[in-house]
Amino acid sequence: MKNLLGPAALLLATLLGATPASQAQTTAPVRRYFVYFNDKAGTPYTVSQPQAFLSARALARRSRQGIAVRARDLPVSPAYLSQVRAVSGSPQLLFTSRWLNGAALACDSATLARVQQLPGVRRAQLLSRVPPLAPAPAPAVTPTPTPPAPASPRATYGPAYAQNQLIGAVAMHNAGYRGEGMQIAVFDAGFPGANRITALQNMQTQGRVASTRNFVDGGRQVYLRNGHGTACLSLIGGELPGYFVGTAPHATFHLCITEDVDSESPMEEANWLAAAEYADSAGVDVISSSLGYNTFDDADLSHTYAQLNGRTAIASLAALGAARAGMVVVNSAGNDGNNSWHYIGVPADADSIITVGAVDSLRNHAGFSSYGPTADGRIKPTLSAMGVASAVLAPNGTAVRGNGTSYACPELAGLVAGFWQANPTLTAQQVIQALEAGASQAQNPDNTLGYGIADFVAAYNRLHPGAPLAAKAAAASEGLAIFPNPSHLSELMLALPASLRGQVLRVRVRDVKGALIGEQLLPASPAATAALRLPGRVLAPGTYVCTVQPVAGGATQSVRFVRQ
Repeated sequence: MKNLLGPAALLLATLLGATPASQAQTTAPVRRYFVYFNDKAGTPYTVSQPQAFLSARALARRSRQGIAVRARDLPVSPAYLSQVRAVSGSPQLLFTSRWLNGAALACDSATLARVQQLPGVRRAQLLSRVPPLAPAPAPAVTPTPTPPAPASPRATYGPAYAQNQLIGAVAMHNAGYRGEGMQIAVFDAGFPGANRITALQNMQTQGRVASTRNFVDGGRQVYLRNGHGTACLSLIGGELPGYFVGTAPHATFHLCITEDVDSESPMEEANWLAAAEYADSAGVDVISSSLGYNTFDDADLSHTYAQLNGRTAIASLAALGAARAGMVVVNSAGNDGNNSWHYIGVPADADSIITVGAVDSLRNHAGFSSYGPTADGRIKPTLSAMGVASAVLAPNGTAVRGNGTSYACPELAGLVAGFWQANPTLTAQQVIQALEAGASQAQNPDNTLGYGIADFVAAYNRLHPGAPLAAKAAAASEGLAIFPNPSHLSELMLALPASLRGQVLRVRVRDVKGALIGEQLLPASPAATAALRLPGRVLAPGTYVCTVQPVAGGATQSVRFVRQ
């Protein structure tokens, strides 16, 4: 893989490439801790020579936004690290943090006590009692069928059309913005199959996977563990016209494993911190993180709602640090809307980032999508995107549907990259503000959808009133359609022309002999898409005809489709 870090920045990469704590040799229980230092005394690094610890791309990103390199950006004092390593008991250094001025360690409690006696150490925080389990092997890849040549712009996106269309990504692509030149870091639980499945091959063959880092196991192998990351990556970088297209398919990616799905502990927040500082050093523009934390396996370490102020949790401080460094952090709100927790998690509570809520294709709030506000009263989520029946790629390469703010987040992260590409003079915070101003409820934000559903065209046209893009509903002049078509998916989507929107619709599906297979009523909605659902029926392979007629009267429209 191409490594964007130059020789002067390899110090940080070395510190972040340490081996996992499970290799530590000791008879006493080994736990993981974060140790905070008092200061950065004795450091050989200076803000006047940042090239010693930040890449040229990282410095260029800061320079464009007028962000100075400050003392918080300096690496921790090597002298303090040497003192820690010299402590009896051989504490293992996992990684260091510039922004929090500390280090993650693996050691037993007796060794930690000796570390805490060092004059440079301020305090220590327990991160985890259990080391990570060995990663599972990646699944076999299912050959992707050669998709038919797209018959329309809608068909190009396959089952991903609705989620792209909802936030204006289709119009963004039509305007020529697909993430070219933008760099996106994806933090997740693993990316099995992402180096082999057909719809993600372009980023591999074109050298657009700039780096990989595994902060759970150590090293750079990321094509293993949990497929959640593969699904999220596909929502941004997937590109196989006629089968699946993501929101920023031409961006460059940094793939980072920070989440250990076998346990839940603050260690994962520390991994998030390490990944964020790595992303900063590599010059990343956008971070996409479909992760969140509130309750841990060790209840004593769990967060309380009062701590969701953006200034307490490690990951929240890390997200704020990334924002201060000039990156746009896009993080899922969480899926606790229907349970007792109810609220967003960490780092979704961080200030100056985009926290993403979920809606369905009809623009309705998803009941599971977590609510705000933060403990200090700030509006959350920030923006919303489609997270109900979102089309994603599984690790074996098949297109499936799933629910969660985890999917709304990368959809929007890709849009952020394209929007910034289209408006390169904006700062990270100006990008966020512009997208807020163009969202569906910008004039009346709330703690359910935030500023509303993001809209590339509306945000773009507010910045360019003299040269606006064409109306976003380019497909409005098209007739009734079903996508994907043909399809192997159990759920299909209806694309409704303008003449059928805003009224109650009766939808009927018949086989080629004219026998009625099933019908449904669609409520009145301004949405351009709707799910085709036939209660109690699974369509067998074959050819069908779908008719749609306004209940109040009007012309019937029909479309033929194939179920594979």
